[in-house]
Amino acid sequence: MKTALQITGYILTLLSFLPLIKTPLWWIRIFDFPRLHVALLLTLTLAAFGLLYGFHSTPEIIMAVIWVVAIVNEVRYIYNFTPIAKPEALRNTQLKPLNSFSLMIANVRMANKKHKKFLRLVLSQDPDILVVNEPNEAWHKSLSPELDQIYPYSIKKPLENTYGMMMYSKFKLLTSEVRFLVEDGIPSFYSTIELPSGAVFDFFTVHPQPPRLLKNTETREAELLIVAKQAKKTPNPCIVAGDLNDVAWSNTTQLFKNISGLLDPRVGRGFYNTYNAFIPLFRYPLDHVFYDPAFRLINMKRLPKFGSDHFPILISLSYEPHKQEAQDQPVATHEDHKEANELIEEGLEKGEEKNEEKKENSSVEK
Repeated sequence: MKTALQITGYILTLLSFLPLIKTPLWWIRIFDFPRLHVALLLTLTLAAFGLLYGFHSTPEIIMAVIWVVAIVNEVRYIYNFTPIAKPEALRNTQLKPLNSFSLMIANVRMANKKHKKFLRLVLSQDPDILVVNEPNEAWHKSLSPELDQIYPYSIKKPLENTYGMMMYSKFKLLTSEVRFLVEDGIPSFYSTIELPSGAVFDFFTVHPQPPRLLKNTETREAELLIVAKQAKKTPNPCIVAGDLNDVAWSNTTQLFKNISGLLDPRVGRGFYNTYNAFIPLFRYPLDHVFYDPAFRLINMKRLPKFGSDHFPILISLSYEPHKQEAQDQPVATHEDHKEANELIEEGLEKGEEKNEEKKENSSVEK
C-alpha cells in the first residue's frame, strides 16, 4: 500500500508538471485539461500517506514537499476560475441597458439525433444570436425551417466532418464571411453585426481541432491566435465565441487573451463546464465567449443538456463603450507576440500538410 501511494503520487506529480513543456504533442496537451482532478487526487494521496505512514524520513519529507509544489502548480491555473478570484469582466451598470443582447453557443454533436429537443431549448431561451457547432446537413434541414422564420440573418456551413457551423442572428449582418484559416475542412465565421441602436461590433466564431489520440494541436493554436490577431486589429469592438476545444486556464487560451485583448467572463465566477455532458466527473470549460471591454456582462449561465456531449452556454451582454476603461484589458508582451507568431507559422505549415494529404487521398479515391 505504501509503495502504491508513492507511485501514484509521483505519477500525479509528473502529470502536474508535464504540461509546462511548450509543445503541441497531443499526449502532453491533453493534461492541460484535468488540472482540478490532478490537484484533488494528489491532495488525497498526500493526506492518505500522511495519515497511514507519516513523513518521518528525509526522503519522505522531500517527497511531500514535491507533491505540495505540484498541487500548488495545478491550483494556480484554476484559481482564477473560482469565486474567490477577482472578476475580470465587470457587470453592466445600467438598470435597463439600451444596447443589450443575448448570445447562445452550442455544440450539438453531429451524431446526436435529438434535433427537436435542441430546437425547443433554443425557442425557450430565445437568444438574439445563436451559434451552432458540429451541424451536418441533417441538422441544417431540421433546424432551418423554423429558425429561418425567427432569425432573418444567418451564415451556414453544415459539414459531415464534425466541423460544420451555423450562425443565426436577429440583428443585421453588415458583412459575413466563411473563412478557412488553417485547414480546408474547418471553417470559421466573421461578421459585422449591427444592433438596433446602430452600434456595430465584429463577431468571430471558431471550432478548431482538439488534442486527441495521435492528433497534435499545431492547427488549433494557429487558428485561435490568427483570430486573436484579427480581433485586435478590427476597428470595432468584437466578440469571439465557439467551441475552442481548449480549457480556459491553458497557456494557449491565456496567450489568445493577451494577443486579442479580450475579457473572459468566467474569471472570478466559475468554471461553467460545458464538456462532457455524459460524464459528470470529467467536465471542462471548452465552449467560450470572449469579448471587448466595451461590453459589460448582464448574465451568463450553462443551459440544460439536450442529447449532445456539450452543454450550451447563454450569455447576455450590454454595449457600454463609454465605460470600457474601467475594465482591465489583457495586454501582450513582446514575448507573447513572438510566441504567437511562431505558433501560427508552425500551425499553418501543419495545416498545409493536412490539406495536401486530403487532396492526395481525394485524388486516389476518384
